[in-house]
Amino acid sequence: MRAQSSMERQLQGYRLTTAEILYHLPDHPAVLQSYVWQDLDIAPKFPVLNKFLGFWTREIEGRLHSVRVGATTLISPGEWRHVDGILHLH
Repeated sequence: MRAQSSMERQLQGYRLTTAEILYHLPDHPAVLQSYVWQDLDIAPKFPVLNKFLGFWTREIEGRLHSVRVGATTLISPGEWRHVDGILHLH
């Protein structure tokens, strides 16, 4: 099975998702650090982001404080169409 292209995923409803993750520094728990994550994901359940956050809690020492999520569509099936020709103007 081949991997889907970004275009194919967007046509299936994936949205550009950005998450700002605030986490506690392992050596200084009172200090928060910010990390920005971005990928194509499906709203409102965000399975790709949830998989990443699961990895974070298992493998990374910085305890999560909060996650702020924003998502927007880049294209939709109605906005994209194939062009059969090219018009040249002088």
